[in-house]
Amino acid sequence: MATYLAKPDNLQTPVSASDIVRFGVIGYGYWGPNVVRNLDQLDRSRVVAVSDKSSSALKRVAKSYPHVTVSSDSAEIISSPEIDAIAVVTPVWTHYELTKAALENGKHVFVEKPFTTDARQAEELIDLAARKNLKIMVDHTFLFTGAVKKIQQLLEQGTLGKLYYYDSTRVNLGLFQHDVNVLWDLAPHDLSIMDFLIKESPEAIVATGQTHLNGLEDVAFITVYFPDKMIAHLNVNWLSPVKVRTTLIGGEKKMLVWNDLEADEKIKVYDRGVSVTSREGLYNLLVNYRSGDMWAPQIEQVEALHQELAYFVDCITKDETPMNDGKAGLRVVKMLEAATKSLRQRGALVYL
Repeated sequence: MATYLAKPDNLQTPVSASDIVRFGVIGYGYWGPNVVRNLDQLDRSRVVAVSDKSSSALKRVAKSYPHVTVSSDSAEIISSPEIDAIAVVTPVWTHYELTKAALENGKHVFVEKPFTTDARQAEELIDLAARKNLKIMVDHTFLFTGAVKKIQQLLEQGTLGKLYYYDSTRVNLGLFQHDVNVLWDLAPHDLSIMDFLIKESPEAIVATGQTHLNGLEDVAFITVYFPDKMIAHLNVNWLSPVKVRTTLIGGEKKMLVWNDLEADEKIKVYDRGVSVTSREGLYNLLVNYRSGDMWAPQIEQVEALHQELAYFVDCITKDETPMNDGKAGLRVVKMLEAATKSLRQRGALVYL
């Protein structure tokens, strides 16, 4: 199934603040329908066309969105003068070629995580977008959740004090991927959140993992070292009997627990900690434990992807740089590359 879209004579004129941003979406598998639905609901955007290699996927698009053109050829959508921006919602190994083609055709790009398969590709795309004055947004959806927004606010207010550690667990049974291991599949969520919340740049990474079923690592552990003794640990796993989405952030003043599976009290802040005073002599340390109240701040109830795409439309029309731009995507890819190198060397320390 394919519908022809006209080819451009020249590059598009910039989108003004009063315009509707016209989107083409490439990929209508697991995440693509959510992207199309949210773009279709926004006042300032319109989905013009959707491309997928699967005829059954295109039939689903045509049934749900009769006004949308469908095509099995992504090149038709990328080159169409009717489209201002492309959403690339495809496997990571396709991101570089599709994003590059979209940028070369004058389109802004929203691209699924992780940005690319290596840092060199990411850097090339960032440079290309800059030369053409186009926007890249990497789909780091969790940055737009009410929980992450609240944690950022608490950190900026100094509620937790100096940070000691960031400890995240993201495990469940499946979904097994066939093109990337569990590190590249699940860790981008936590690495992008960590990159957003912790302002210091990481210094080094250690990663370990193991393959059990399909030749790709399905269990992995990542340790990230920051300056001034700050440390982060990520546990990602496709072989867990239960689904866990929990992050602990420990600070000098207070400690925080974020359980993303909680319906109501997703974040709990604990007035607990330890203070150490020293008298003369090695064995005269005085350890004081503080155990105060726990409180659960109110969290904004929003659909993160809806807010993220609305923000992308604003960045395009107002000519602003997204916080989750190509450079943010590049930082995550560099950490994934370092973790992969460490993994292959059975836990060797890799400096960033």
